[in-house]
Amino acid sequence: MATKSQLRRPFQKARTVDPRPITGRESAHDLLQHAFGAYVGRQERTAYDLMRRSIEEDCSIFLTLSGAMTPAGLHQSCLIPLIERGIVSCLTTTGANLYHDAHRIIGHAIREVNPNAGDLQLRLARVIRIYDLGFWEEALLDTDKLFSALMQGHDYQRRMTTPEFHALLGRDIARMEKALGVKQPSLLSVCHRYSVPIFVGAVQDGSIFLNAVKLKRLFPETFKFEIDINDDVYAMAAMQHWARHNGSKRLAIWILGGGVPKNYTLQGEPLLDQILFVPTTGFDIDVQFCVDPVDNGALSSCPAGEGHTWGKVSVEAVEAGSVYVHTDVTAVFPWLTHALLADPKMKRTPKRLHDHLLSARVFLDQAVARNRRELLKTTSFPGAPTAHDPESVVR
Repeated sequence: MATKSQLRRPFQKARTVDPRPITGRESAHDLLQHAFGAYVGRQERTAYDLMRRSIEEDCSIFLTLSGAMTPAGLHQSCLIPLIERGIVSCLTTTGANLYHDAHRIIGHAIREVNPNAGDLQLRLARVIRIYDLGFWEEALLDTDKLFSALMQGHDYQRRMTTPEFHALLGRDIARMEKALGVKQPSLLSVCHRYSVPIFVGAVQDGSIFLNAVKLKRLFPETFKFEIDINDDVYAMAAMQHWARHNGSKRLAIWILGGGVPKNYTLQGEPLLDQILFVPTTGFDIDVQFCVDPVDNGALSSCPAGEGHTWGKVSVEAVEAGSVYVHTDVTAVFPWLTHALLADPKMKRTPKRLHDHLLSARVFLDQAVARNRRELLKTTSFPGAPTAHDPESVVR
């Protein structure tokens, strides 16, 4: 039986709560270390420490973004500065965040509104509301015209993945911004400039794609744009596989909100390991910000421990490399970004993962080819028809 001294040893090694009087002269880093000792504050401090670790350990950082974050300005305040410092390596978001960002490019303002002022009156005034933000309906109509015009370009008339699609949009919008003298570039154009791939896991659930639906019906003979969903899912796994073996060797995921972007990114790891039989260990660092509780199933996908059972995150992440910050992203992420960027060491050469997208596919193709015999065994069960036995389909 363990002695009292042995039982006490782990507790004696635990971090001491070290609160200090706030003077107003503290750095953001010092304030986080000494004024965030418990509860959600401690979660926030732990997230900051893990975000620093992600950079210090040169992880390829996959950031996911859900909710209406570009109307709220989180991309301008946080994401673009993080991309420009080489910190964010890959982005998965909703199509809506890319669509609403374009309103400002073409001169439409997003304004604060009272969420309790009355939606019937707002509709009569043709004001669109996103909780406490609003913009004229014309912003939607003009943004539809913008994306409809871009998607009719020659380069778009083929099957492609979402990162390929958004790279084209980023290239074209960057040209527009330069011609218009736009001072604050869009998320699309910045990701294109720094070669950050942008994945959208539910591309059909967004207004950019709604314009593709329109164009397909208007010009069925000439409009050949199409998203290859199969290749898109494969590209995400390939990007993670390539990053682990040819890039930084370590992977981190920063999850802002939940939703499709979260699981779409995390599922790349079980796709590799359980479906394609390409060994991987899951993300090494897992930082999540979301208001949803876990116990009623509301939390999109899962926290790190549950994610480990699926092969999404590593043993290391569960034991010492993960945190679930139970809070609104907009309430804490700007503060944490400030704390990070206040340190000049929190900067590195951009990974430019989109430049390696084709190489990543080839690299994963080679790994899959080595497993072809084992993979074929997983395509059927006894007595079921298979594509490898045409006669069984007839039988």
